[in-house]
Amino acid sequence: MIKQKEIILNEFDRGFHLITNIIKNSISDFSGNGLLNIFVKHTSAGITINENADPSVRYDFENIINKLIPENEPYYTHVFEGSDDMPSHVKTSLVGNSITIPITNGKMNLGTWQGIYFCEFRNRGGNRKLLLTFYQ
Repeated sequence: MIKQKEIILNEFDRGFHLITNIIKNSISDFSGNGLLNIFVKHTSAGITINENADPSVRYDFENIINKLIPENEPYYTHVFEGSDDMPSHVKTSLVGNSITIPITNGKMNLGTWQGIYFCEFRNRGGNRKLLLTFYQ
């Protein structure tokens, strides 16, 4: 059996945002065991799993990725949509636009310190769509 649900995240500031509870609340009608795939339907935002306890980790992620992939490089040719656009596409490709999480007894089976990060790479990305697919 496969269930799908699209959710819309309200606009986030640029950065790494913990959305574990948003996803948890969105899958409350999923039951049993299976796999949950979360797919970001955008080319300038990503999703990953990492440390959920210390907010400084998300701050450090933002600083590191901006150092690795800076804005305003003279060799960028895709610049029509702003200085944050081309770097956001590269960041999305490196971080990824989907994750898969095991579901056990209707709940996400994450590790103690694991949380789901929504990664907004644009300065003004707007609302973002996520597709949740539950495979049972």
